[in-house]
Amino acid sequence: MAGARQETRTEPATADREIVISRVIDAPRELVFEAFTEVRHLSRWWGPEGFTTTTRSFEFREGGEWDFVQHGPDGTDYPEWITWTAIVPPERIAMLHGEFRGDPNAFESVVTFDLDGAATRIEMRALFPTKKLRDEAVEKYHAIEGGQQTLSSLAAYVTEIVKGVED
Repeated sequence: MAGARQETRTEPATADREIVISRVIDAPRELVFEAFTEVRHLSRWWGPEGFTTTTRSFEFREGGEWDFVQHGPDGTDYPEWITWTAIVPPERIAMLHGEFRGDPNAFESVVTFDLDGAATRIEMRALFPTKKLRDEAVEKYHAIEGGQQTLSSLAAYVTEIVKGVED
């Protein structure tokens, strides 16, 4: 069959180590990016339902760090640490996220902010060092549901800002 093409599609080699969560938020991309990158906003929406955040230090720049604690609804504290590895305003943020600086189980995360008409499509893509660590995040820490709740909180937060500006 001259000229015939065969296309083969395969899952990325990293699919079993990855979590991808996305949502369309009815707000301008610049505002969604700002809410994701300024500590004054993050403390208002970051984390799953029932969680609060206490920031110990925050420096949003490539190589900068965010050292914080997530307080669970049951009173459990979860130490967290992020360092930003790439920042392309208002399109993309790449980071390393663990429990502490040098955490061997830290995962890489990329957050993209794409235009969707007047709205913003945000996608969080987390890549874990191993399938076992990814599965533990999903099963033990409910990372998928928590990520969806976090984006829902972000959407509610920026929607309130937009409403306040329009009023």
